[in-house]
Amino acid sequence: MIDLLKKFERIVTGLLVIMLALVVVLALIDLGWLLVQDILKPPLFILEIGDLLEIFGVFLLVLIGLELLETVKCYYLKGKIELKVIFTVALIAISRKIIILEPDKHSGLTLIGIGVIILALVAGYFVVSTRSLSDFETTKRI
Repeated sequence: MIDLLKKFERIVTGLLVIMLALVVVLALIDLGWLLVQDILKPPLFILEIGDLLEIFGVFLLVLIGLELLETVKCYYLKGKIELKVIFTVALIAISRKIIILEPDKHSGLTLIGIGVIILALVAGYFVVSTRSLSDFETTKRI
């Protein structure tokens, strides 16, 4: 029974890798299309601030997808999740949020909360980076 569950888990993880790779490719195509549209609209080759923020947001979304793909791939190949990669994904995601954030539309408390999240993620990343990886890895043999 355990062997059957392990095989099922491996199949599901493999399918997740394939689907996530497809999502990353589609996001990359969307980024390229968005860039071409913004460059070709008058005035040519001039990007407005709103356009730049949208492009950077999608760009970081592609990076988040790549990092998630690396995480799922690592789990598929090694049967473990590395916390350093998880912190990296979270830092990229919060960076994306900050880049596309319009501060005048959010309360000061929300901005302070985002700052606290950043500090917590950086502290977690620092702890994971300075400690032995074997102390923090979640190991599950497939």
